Amino acid sequence: MTAANNMGRVLIVAGSDSGGGAGIQADIKTVTALGGYAATAVTALTAQNTQGVHDVVGVEPDFIAKQMNVVLDDIGADCVKTGMLHNSAVIETVAVTCAVWPNIPLVVDPVMFAKGGHALLEVSAVHSLTTKLLPLAHVVTPNIPEAEALADMEIKSVEDMRSACLKIAKFGCKAVLLKGGHLDGDQLTDVLYENDEFELFEGARIESRHTHGTGCTLASALAAGLAQRRTLSQSVARGRDYVRQAILTAPGFGSGHGPLNHGHTMG
Repeated sequence: MTAANNMGRVLIVAGSDSGGGAGIQADIKTVTALGGYAATAVTALTAQNTQGVHDVVGVEPDFIAKQMNVVLDDIGADCVKTGMLHNSAVIETVAVTCAVWPNIPLVVDPVMFAKGGHALLEVSAVHSLTTKLLPLAHVVTPNIPEAEALADMEIKSVEDMRSACLKIAKFGCKAVLLKGGHLDGDQLTDVLYENDEFELFEGARIESRHTHGTGCTLASALAAGLAQRRTLSQSVARGRDYVRQAILTAPGFGSGHGPLNHGHTMG
């Protein structure tokens, strides 16, 4: 890479969070805080705060593709990361665009629900996600509810997480990072499945209501790592450390699910 782009360029294709805690705002903050360069293609506008999502306005699929293509044609990218892709038309458009650039690693965060439970993906779009986008993915990063929907099974243990990873990998993605934060217990375990092997990442659970955007943030941290030529395992380890510190130093804003401190690396 040249001096102009050795920081790692990440094109983020996701929805906007007006509260700044998740979505494309969290993605930009994360990539920047980890030394990368963030470009964006906005898929939807949301009116949300720490108490929930109050409304969503989608962006036309053709314009999403145009945002992606003009960035890729000029600035380029070392990784593409997707977040909120709310319906089949958007998913299929993004998949077609990504397929034109097969050498750029793709991180797919299969965003289905907001922290407060609001649906961010139409049920009818899950088929498009699994058949059109996941086969292109370098890694997909579901949480437990998302993995249950993708793998069509209940997940109650780490062993269930392993089984779900195997099922999700059959859609064609190269790797799966299944996040275990929704399981009970004082220990939190994330399961990485890559190259027919499992790697477990464990840590103590942090009791905090300030966890809005953790999924977006971790996926963007992985994308930044891959863009900077780190291995996936290295990117997961750094991303988990980054998210953990961001929770521990959260600013305490809002009365609901509060945002993280994305800028803790830059103090």
